[in-house]
Amino acid sequence: MENRKIFTLVGGISISSLNQKLFKATRDFTPQGYELSTFDIQKLPFFSQDLEKDPPDIVTEFKEKIREADAVLFITPEYNRSIPGVLKNAIDWGSRPYGKNLWKKKPAATMGTSIGNIGTYGAQHHLQDVLAYLDLCPMAQPEFYLNGSKAFGDTGKLVDQDVKKLITDFMTSFVHWIEFMAPEDSKNPSLHKSEGLEDSPFTH
Repeated sequence: MENRKIFTLVGGISISSLNQKLFKATRDFTPQGYELSTFDIQKLPFFSQDLEKDPPDIVTEFKEKIREADAVLFITPEYNRSIPGVLKNAIDWGSRPYGKNLWKKKPAATMGTSIGNIGTYGAQHHLQDVLAYLDLCPMAQPEFYLNGSKAFGDTGKLVDQDVKKLITDFMTSFVHWIEFMAPEDSKNPSLHKSEGLEDSPFTH
């Protein structure tokens, strides 16, 4: 059986990003039968309605990754109690043009890490509002907020054993959620490939 695909959007784009390190660690602790992939979202141009009907090739490539995904994982830092602009830009591209929302009905989860004790709580809650509006199906529990200031070693590898367990438990729950949300004939792959959100126009 082909592995289920979890498309992962990482909002941290700096070389030393804790959330990039978290993505790599999460990929290592993903249950068998699932695979995590990602995309360099900083390469996407700023969303513009002038471009959406004939987008650049990089946008077309990004959208194909969404179409192929069985589920979506969002890993975000927290900027001023919200998500980075680069992550919101990627989400907007996936929702457009009008009536072609590629996120619709896909199982989703959010996680994130920072050097603060609230560990991206504010960012993830802003993100949950966006995901709900775009008709994704986010997992409610468990939540994942991590102070990652001491979790990773000098080489960027995860060294904290407790965090390894947190990630393992989180991803186990997420794959159970994906299976729960899967259509009956696998259940009906069209559930994950659907396009169309007819009540989500942008305004100029």
